[in-house]
Amino acid sequence: MKRQSILMLVAWTAFAAAAVAAPPAADDPIAQNLFPPELIMKYSGEIALDAEQRTAIKEAVMQAQTKFLGAQWEMQEETTKLVHLLQAHQVDEKAVLSQADRLMDLERQVKKTQLSLMVRLKNLLTQAQQARLADLRRAGG
Repeated sequence: MKRQSILMLVAWTAFAAAAVAAPPAADDPIAQNLFPPELIMKYSGEIALDAEQRTAIKEAVMQAQTKFLGAQWEMQEETTKLVHLLQAHQVDEKAVLSQADRLMDLERQVKKTQLSLMVRLKNLLTQAQQARLADLRRAGG
């Protein structure tokens, strides 16, 4: 059971990291209008990121990572509880749904933190920097 929970957490973490690092899908208008920190830092020279912006971006990312780490620990605990409930021969549907709600609330918090981070990062960039990043991303960045 512990191994399954760890595998689920690792899979979720890998998925979340890939989602943040992946270029936005052509049909995802939200992602098309935001810039992940990896993209900003990759092209920091091309967009003339200044020292103040770089520091603010690092601080924002570090704050978000702290929240992500806390949420991962909580999600691990809640996932373990959910797996335990599902292993019963007769599954208590009410208990499973209640536990799933707790887990999904944590997932919502993670997504909200991700969105908040991306909005903060966009707001740190000038209009010209945003336009240049969008061009670089379209070109295969």
